Amino acid sequence: MSDPFIGEIQIYGFNFAPNNWAMCQGQLMPIQQNTALFSLLGTTFGGNGTSNYQLPNFVGNAACGQGQGLGLTPRVMGETFGSDTVTLLYNEMPAHSHAARVYNQTVAAKRTGIPAAGDAVILPQSVAPFTTTNAVNSAFPVQTIGVAGGGQAHENQQPYLTLNFCISLAGVFPQRP
Repeated sequence: MSDPFIGEIQIYGFNFAPNNWAMCQGQLMPIQQNTALFSLLGTTFGGNGTSNYQLPNFVGNAACGQGQGLGLTPRVMGETFGSDTVTLLYNEMPAHSHAARVYNQTVAAKRTGIPAAGDAVILPQSVAPFTTTNAVNSAFPVQTIGVAGGGQAHENQQPYLTLNFCISLAGVFPQRP
C-alpha cells in the first residue's frame, strides 16, 4: 500500500486501527500531538479548537458524501442527520382497511353481550348485520375495529455490515489545488 494522505479515511475488516491510524469513534485528540491532522480537520467534527479537536464518529452512523444531490438537501462536512427509528403518521400510510368478520349465532342460548368461546355477540340495537344472504345491509361504525398501530416507532435502518472506519494520523500532507 502506498503512503496514505494525513486525514485519509479507510474502511477495515478487522477490529483494530493499524499503526499511525486511529479509529473514527469521535474521540478527542490533543492538538499539540497531531498538528498536521488538526490543520486539515479543524473543529469540523467537534472539539474546542484550542487544546483539542475531535475525530469523525462513525459509531452507529453511515457515511454520506458532502454537497447536494439532485432533489436532496445540502450536506456539509461533520453534519449528522437521520434517525434510528421512525413513527409513521396517518397520512404516510397507504390507504387500507381492516375487515370485521361477524358470524350469526343460530343457537339463541349462546347469544351473549360478552362473547365466550363458541358464543357470538347479540344483535346490535340499531343495525341488523346478521343475515342469511351474503348481501351487506348495514355498516359497522369505525369504532368496531379501532385504530391500528398504536403510534410506536419502528426501526428505520438500511441493511448493514459492520466494518471499522480509520483515519490516517501520519503520511503525506495533501496539497491543495
